[in-house]
Amino acid sequence: MTHHVSAWLDRLALWLPGTFENREQALADPTWYVGVRLWHRSIGVFGPGHLGIYAEQASAPTFAKIYRPRVFQISPTSDPDFPLAVAYFALRQPERWRGAGLDPAILEPLTLADLEPLPGCLLPMAVLAEDAGFRAQLPPDRRCCFQADGQLRQVSLGFEVRSGEFLSYDKGIDPDTGKPIWGAIMGPFRYRRVGD
Repeated sequence: MTHHVSAWLDRLALWLPGTFENREQALADPTWYVGVRLWHRSIGVFGPGHLGIYAEQASAPTFAKIYRPRVFQISPTSDPDFPLAVAYFALRQPERWRGAGLDPAILEPLTLADLEPLPGCLLPMAVLAEDAGFRAQLPPDRRCCFQADGQLRQVSLGFEVRSGEFLSYDKGIDPDTGKPIWGAIMGPFRYRRVGD
């Protein structure tokens, strides 16, 4: 692993974990953006040279109903244009880990056996100009699908991360029409870090 990639992973390990909210955005444009609290917690299941993140979120005003638990792994690649890649995983027993955003100790027994790779859910990650941050986006020819509640679900995944800020481009896609049905339809959800 080159020095640059190692340094970028170190930076992501500082910038990604934490508690994030999009309060300002939700107040400014409540028609399109609900207030959301997003938790990212570091996990070590992927070993050295990789960054693992457990993510979950909850909607305002109570932040009581936690949803969208997921795991992603950031790893080095041999592509100079996209020196990192983000792979997404489903949790085999999502209820077992729910609430780990608030209580990271819940994640201590998590192993690779608890995760299920999501085929097609692999995002190339680029370093933004002048090391301003990172951008990961699902290529347009790739379909990220999974089963939930007995139905096929499709998502278009993407995010940017900078110091103190996380932008989510995630959208739910109707698998029949290819049209977005929820999420960042009018632009990214803009989260600011509110706690480590």
